[in-house]
Amino acid sequence: MTAIPAHTVANLRDLGSSALPANRFVRPGLVFRSGALDRLDPAADPAFAALGIRTVVDFRTEAERRARPDHIPEGGRLLLADVLADQVAAGRSPAAAQLKQVLADPVAAERNLGGGKAQALFADLYRSFVTTESARAAYRAFLTELAEPDAEPLLFHCTAGKDRTGWAATVVLSLLGATPETLEEEYLAVNPAVRQAFAPLVEGFTAEGGDPEIALAIIGVVPQYLNAALDEVDARYGTMEKYVCEGLGVPAAAIERIHERLTG
Repeated sequence: MTAIPAHTVANLRDLGSSALPANRFVRPGLVFRSGALDRLDPAADPAFAALGIRTVVDFRTEAERRARPDHIPEGGRLLLADVLADQVAAGRSPAAAQLKQVLADPVAAERNLGGGKAQALFADLYRSFVTTESARAAYRAFLTELAEPDAEPLLFHCTAGKDRTGWAATVVLSLLGATPETLEEEYLAVNPAVRQAFAPLVEGFTAEGGDPEIALAIIGVVPQYLNAALDEVDARYGTMEKYVCEGLGVPAAAIERIHERLTG
């Protein structure tokens, strides 16, 4: 779990070196997470270029991709895996997919997200990562790609790299045997980078009278959000392995390949 000081990619982290039981660990340099890659310039960012990314998995919506297209490393493969497609098709656009728009209007934010509504909406969002067909298809595609022999080094991301990406990281680390404490540590570790990336928006929002509690609820991550998804997995499937096998439809052989390749 190492933050990488790249200049053109926000919230870039290597899942490698995460501690696993029996003195094992996640092999470094194989699986990375980040925010959007719309500002990526490998020529000006040697720290990123040195990673040698082969595959990029983009969890964003079509509107997010259109507004801020990824810049893919030369020779890299892009896999689109829209987690929120079902919600967008139903006329719902979660705050996670429009952070800048939400923070641009303090009055609307207070009306729609004040009084604890933001926290409740994000908990619902995380439950949808487990329940909606588009989310299941997206995470199935991600894990299936991760199991391919020539996929790594692989990077997966959404816009801020905290919610859709945070759940993907949780699933991978869970499959590798990470403890609940390690899962929560990795999940919460993105807060400083995310808050730094969105600091100008938050400052503008509060300067216009916006409630800082709302800003923190949508910009940061808290255990309540992750626990909502984990509880949904437990209620529906009992274990993370059954969620991945039965809920996502990922073959056991693919899970075994992920485990063998990523653990040391």
